[in-house]
Formats: sequence, C-alpha cells, structure tokens
Amino acid sequence: MLRTGSCGKLVSKFCFYFSMSACMALIIGFNGQCRSEEMVDRIVAIVDSDIIRLSDLNQAMEPYALKLKGQGVSFSDEEKKLFEARKKVLNDLIDERLADQEIKKEGIRVNDEEIDAAIEQIKAMNYYTDETLRQNLAGEGLDMAAYRREIKKQLLRNRLVAVKVKSKIIITDSDVENYYDNHPERYGGVTKYRLRNIFMAVPQDPAEEKDARARLELVLRQLDKGALFDEMAKKFSMAANANDGGELGIFSLSDLSKKVQTVVRDLKKGEFSDIVKANDGLQIFFVQDITTTKKQKLKDVEDEIKKRLYDQAVNEKFKKWLKTMRDSAHIRIIL
Repeated sequence: MLRTGSCGKLVSKFCFYFSMSACMALIIGFNGQCRSEEMVDRIVAIVDSDIIRLSDLNQAMEPYALKLKGQGVSFSDEEKKLFEARKKVLNDLIDERLADQEIKKEGIRVNDEEIDAAIEQIKAMNYYTDETLRQNLAGEGLDMAAYRREIKKQLLRNRLVAVKVKSKIIITDSDVENYYDNHPERYGGVTKYRLRNIFMAVPQDPAEEKDARARLELVLRQLDKGALFDEMAKKFSMAANANDGGELGIFSLSDLSKKVQTVVRDLKKGEFSDIVKANDGLQIFFVQDITTTKKQKLKDVEDEIKKRLYDQAVNEKFKKWLKTMRDSAHIRIIL
C-alpha cells in the first residue's frame, strides 16, 4: 500500500574525496538500545604514549552500526558483524594514533586555507554548491566541522607519505579508463532515494509487537491527514536518528536489503510505506526525494578519477608504512 505525505529536496550522493573508515553509507533503522545510558569511559587500547578510550571507539563505530541496521540481517548475524567491525575500527584508530605521532614528530601542518582549497576542489569536481555539499554530508551523518577534520586528516596523511615514502605515484590514462569502465554504478545513470524512517523496536513477545503495530497505525493515520513525516519521526520513532526527523541518507536500491528494496522501489517522491517488519522492529519508510543521474562522459570525470586513484595509491603506501610502524610500536589492546 502506498501512502502520500509531503517534503523533499533535491540531493545527490556525495562521492568522498578521502578514504575514511568511519564513512559508511547505509542507515536503515536504529533500535532503542542506542538510547541506553552511556557506559563509563575507559581505556581500550594503548599506543606507545597515547591512549584510545571506549568513547572514541563507540563514536567511530556509529556509522557501521547504522549501516548494518539497513541490511535486514538477523540479530545474531548483526551481533557477529558488529563484533568484527569493532575490531577493524579499533585497528584503524590505532593506525591513526601512530600516524598522528609521526605527523607531530615531523612537524607537518595544514592550515585552514589549504582545507578550504581542498573542499572547493571537491565541490568543483562534483558540481556541488555549498548547500548541496552540506545536505549530502548530513545524509552521511557528518556536519561541516567533522568533514573539515577528515579533509585535514587526509591532507596530513598525504604529506606524511611524501616524507616517508620516496617512490613516485604515477596514474596512467589506462588506469583511468579501466576505473571508469569498471565502475558503471558511479558514472552510469543511477536512481537514488533520499529516505527517512520511523522505527519501533519489537521484543519477542507477540503482545508487545501487536501494541507497537497499533501505535504505528495511529502514526499512519496522522500522516494520511497531512502530518509532516519528520515531525512524526521526532515524536514517535525509537531510533537514534529520531531527532533528525528520521533522516537516513541517500541510497541506490543496491545499497538496501532485499526486503527494503521491495518497499522503496514502488514508492514515489513524497510517499511513505505501510508498516514494514525489519531489523528487529517495525518501520515506516518515507521517500523524501528521488534523483536519477545521467551517464557521465569519461572526459568529464577524468580529473576526479585521477584524484581518486592517486588517493587510493597514497593510502596503499600509507598502509604498508603503517605496518612497519606497528611492528616496532608498543600496542596493547584492552577490550
């Protein structure tokens, strides 16, 4: 059953300039557990003279947890995947601490003007206005301040690699063509959906599920009468994104679980779904906007691809260098 609401702004998915473990895209629902009281902070890793706290790890884990909620996996599979992701994220944080130590030792710096220039370059490459960039960042769970920190981190990393790794990085025309041909999902015509949701966690008790469904039926009736979806999400959703009006982000159908694909595929802009059982809860999905990108010509995206391939090469060299640093560093993990 299709239902019609209101709201919508034109946005397109932001193609990140940098490699960032914390930037995962998919966010479909977030259960009530995320609103539990905060745990007492403690040390989870020691990296030479630096420490990583539990709060650092939890903050870095948020995008992973949110993404996993959209994949429609069972609770046990979700717990297993989160456990594996937690180990990876902690290792990434350890690598960051090692890099930060070397950046400080070498006296490498990046100023605000250089960060501004890098952001303007990204906007130009992707034909973004400042407003469009901010909208896409919001869809990824970032604000401009957090994005500037990540840009600064990437610029510092590039300079550290230049200092520590002497071999040149050369990107050929053939490299660019191969990347273009192998990524039709990025440069071909793709339909993307900007989604919101209202989520209610459902325990195993059938009676409690019936009660949650009844509450969502009341929400649907208010939406049918013209209530704004984002306001309903703020008021009734049990998800962590409730305060953002149920904002999930921008996704192609392939980003979504099969169950959610089936629901979203049939919705038009401004329409919301009936109640859907997914991710250990009941949800209502709302399509705020739908955009279809045209196939881009190679000549129009050549510079972007070269930059992307260069950054990938930098990151590969960076990882190899970090491995040598890890081998000589004093690292203790306390999970």
